[in-house]
Amino acid sequence: MISQCPVCESRQLTLFLHRSQIPAHQNLVVTSREAARSVIRGELELAVCEECGFVFNRVFDLAQLTYGESYDNTQSCSAYFDAYLDELIEDMVERQDVRNSTIVEVGCGKGHFLRKLVNFPGANNKGLGFDPSYIGADTDPGGRITFRRCNYDDTCNKVAADVVVCRHVIEHVPEPMALLRSIRAALVNSPKARLFFETPCVEWILRNRVVCDFFYEHCSLFTAGSLSLAFQLSGFAVERVEHIFGGQYLWLEARITDAILPAVQSCPETAALARDYGESEEIIRQNWLARLLELKACGKVALWGAGAKGATFANLIDPDCTHIDCVIDLNPNKQGRYIPGTGHPIVAPAELPLRGVRSAVLTNPIYREENLRLLAGAGIELDLIDWSE
Repeated sequence: MISQCPVCESRQLTLFLHRSQIPAHQNLVVTSREAARSVIRGELELAVCEECGFVFNRVFDLAQLTYGESYDNTQSCSAYFDAYLDELIEDMVERQDVRNSTIVEVGCGKGHFLRKLVNFPGANNKGLGFDPSYIGADTDPGGRITFRRCNYDDTCNKVAADVVVCRHVIEHVPEPMALLRSIRAALVNSPKARLFFETPCVEWILRNRVVCDFFYEHCSLFTAGSLSLAFQLSGFAVERVEHIFGGQYLWLEARITDAILPAVQSCPETAALARDYGESEEIIRQNWLARLLELKACGKVALWGAGAKGATFANLIDPDCTHIDCVIDLNPNKQGRYIPGTGHPIVAPAELPLRGVRSAVLTNPIYREENLRLLAGAGIELDLIDWSE
């Protein structure tokens, strides 16, 4: 059990949430209901640092996780999300002048974002993607992108980098300072490199009481302040931190520095939000159980989104598959599969009329308009309910 803050090393910690025996993975592609219900499980004990506001799972066990071929957290099947990535990349190129650059992506996954960034018209970039779980060709056609199936760390100091991008990786790392310091060491010969990081905002989760955004895979969750502090303590000068994607994510831009480290400042607001959340989660869960019963009285109920949010909602609210008929997802690799932990079937939107589904709970309201257009185009009548309603 971790007894001090992984960021600022304070021992002023408050435990605010405990969930027992939850699926260790939310994004596994599981081929049978039996396999889905027998996945590896772990404990979630979230603590908040009273000093810097960092939130972490103090009993996290990295050995429980395996990011291999059966892991799929692809979001780009959504046209809305893919357009969001395009806007992010356009901003990097046009506002931040990421041109004529060698770009390193830490934790590149399948390489979708890196390919977009390198292939942006007129940018003339080239890229190196680092990820032990990468699956695919070692180089892209044209030779401008190379992929390496390993971590990016101090052993990569001979790799010249103008830009380092790391999106939705640090929240999966139980020792975030070790990650940042290893990146700093890898850039010893690239002193002018710029960094771009993206990660969920825990303050947004707490303030909006998003029950489906706390799960096992995300063991390290930041506020804007704690993320800035982590970078400053690791040898970076933070130039910008902003909320993006409807406030759900943090976007940080930084450069290397040798400046004196900052003093840690207390963050009582985040700690108070965490305590309030912990006291309210069971009420939220009971309210949703009652709501599902009401919806079920009018017809079958589905859940929209088979990613981490949907899997978490299903496991928290309907672990025995009593109230939710199925989970809808646009990712064809997940359709015909099952939600880890519960075994809810994952279906394409076209299957809803055949199943007699009348309503669906939308686990991320940011996709509401896109899903309404999709349903209208397919002639499917479905009542979409936001999780926050």
